[in-house]
Amino acid sequence: PERSTNLLGVRHILLVLSGKGGVGKSTVSTELALALRHRGHRVGILDVDLCGPSIPRMLRVQDRAVHQCDSGWVPVFVGQDRAIALMSIGFLLERPDDAVVWRGPKKNALIKQFVTDVAWGDLDFLIVDTPPGTSDEHISTVEALRPYRLLGAILVTTPQ
Repeated sequence: PERSTNLLGVRHILLVLSGKGGVGKSTVSTELALALRHRGHRVGILDVDLCGPSIPRMLRVQDRAVHQCDSGWVPVFVGQDRAIALMSIGFLLERPDDAVVWRGPKKNALIKQFVTDVAWGDLDFLIVDTPPGTSDEHISTVEALRPYRLLGAILVTTPQ
């Protein structure tokens, strides 16, 4: 696959996954980003949970809008110090609670666009919050990220 220059400044990419919904992927993604930021790292979160984009609400930026620049979409920056860069479909919806009812090809195209067209700048870590399950979105995400430095994955589970 083609390599985007927008991820060249990202040192490490971490996927946050689970086999089912409601186990805390978005919470783990958010807390991990905050902990890494607290340690002085430059951090971004890519929320590819297209049906339930909760990261903007968790970081209290759900009312923000995404803007374009020469190299693509500018992520939303969180906090007065603009400490965490964030991209989510939640910023592209008319109302943040709107449901996204799309078929696979459209979802996969948006994921690929999120990977290639967001101007992240220099980041130490990019955390990718994925949807629940083992769907096409996961395959699309991994395929789109294959040319980059994927550090690993965090699998969020529950004890039942």
